Amino acid sequence: MAAEESGGACLADRIEQLFRIVRRPNGDPHSNEEVARACREASGESFSATYLWQLRTGRRDNPTKRHLEALARFFEVPVAYFFEDGQSERIAEELALLGALRDAGVREVALRAVTLSPDGLGTISDMIEAIARREREAGTSRSA
Repeated sequence: MAAEESGGACLADRIEQLFRIVRRPNGDPHSNEEVARACREASGESFSATYLWQLRTGRRDNPTKRHLEALARFFEVPVAYFFEDGQSERIAEELALLGALRDAGVREVALRAVTLSPDGLGTISDMIEAIARREREAGTSRSA
C-alpha cells in the first residue's frame, strides 16, 4: 500500500496533470477512451480506458515501459516526465504556460509583449507582479 501512496500517487498526479492541461484543439479534454485507443495503436499492447482510469486515480501504479512511452507520445512529453522530479517540474511549468496561453486574454497580452524592448518587458513584469501581489492580499486572484 505504501508504494501506491507514494509512487502511485505521484504517477497518477503526473498523468492527471497531462489530462488537465493538454487538450484538444477546441479546448475540450481528452477522454480516457480516446487516449487509451491511441496508446493501444502506438504500443501494440493492451491498453483499456479502464486501465488508464486506474493509472489516473492511483489504483494501478505499474505501467509497462511501452505504456508510458505511448502516453508520452500522445501528450507530446518526454518519457522522463513520469520519472525525474526536476524534469517533471520543468515540463509541468511549460504545460501550465501552454494552458494559460489557451486563455484569449493571456494570449493577447503575450502577443503584444513580443514587440517590447527588454526594459518594456521588465516594466510589464513588475506591473503584473504588483497586481498579482495585491490580488493575493485581497484574495481575488484567479486561483482563489
